[in-house]
Amino acid sequence: MNGQLAGTLKRLRLSGLASTLDVRLQEARTNQLTHEEFLDLLLQDEVAIRDQRLIQRRLKAARFREIKTLEDFDWQFNPSIPRREIMELATCKFIQEQRDCLLLGPPGIGKSFIAQALGYQAIKMSYTVFYRSIFDLVRDLVQDETFQGQDKTLAKYLKPDLLIIDDMGLKKIPAHSGEHLFEIIMRRHEVRSTIMTSNRPIEEWGKLLGDVPAAGAILDRFLQHAQVIAMTGRSYRLKDKSKEKACKTAPKKENGNVKKGK
Repeated sequence: MNGQLAGTLKRLRLSGLASTLDVRLQEARTNQLTHEEFLDLLLQDEVAIRDQRLIQRRLKAARFREIKTLEDFDWQFNPSIPRREIMELATCKFIQEQRDCLLLGPPGIGKSFIAQALGYQAIKMSYTVFYRSIFDLVRDLVQDETFQGQDKTLAKYLKPDLLIIDDMGLKKIPAHSGEHLFEIIMRRHEVRSTIMTSNRPIEEWGKLLGDVPAAGAILDRFLQHAQVIAMTGRSYRLKDKSKEKACKTAPKKENGNVKKGK
């Protein structure tokens, strides 16, 4: 690639095209590609690079704890988890239809993993996502209410195509938190999609929020078009701890022989 062409591509911000141009030129000569075929390959390269960058920006904006994928989920560990329902959610049709989802189950079963994996899938399908625990959500809104920046913060929760609110029921949240959660659920209702995870049954949300009327109003709207997936099974975290314990207590070997304790 000559310097003038490189400068032109840089000026046009076609870095994806520029990065593959030499390879594509050689491919065009070898395979005797038509001008149209050659141009199509170059444009595909540019689009691919831009798509990758967009995904990375959206992943950063989503603020996941970790990047999770459904391909990495251990479906065999808890076979009772409804894989078919979750894979249906992964099509993101529920986002297109502005429906919601509630993942219920005991701690450690994989609710957060699945919620973040669904969020990652949504980003790959060109949706915007924002992930926060219920505690982060409440802290954000309470803090910005104090500093009169609540409208800006609230917009962060209202704008994304998919909002994921994690850890509901992990512990009791501060007073008046129900009002903040209700505001978000009410304004997203039938406009944007929301996934919530909880390790406590919905009958206990009034106690968790410290506000039974607010909890009732939240559930009334949220559950109207929500898919509720109840999960049962063992804790992945306890499984990992058991493995660590087994490794620590396993007898050590020296020169091929088991070393016995004194």
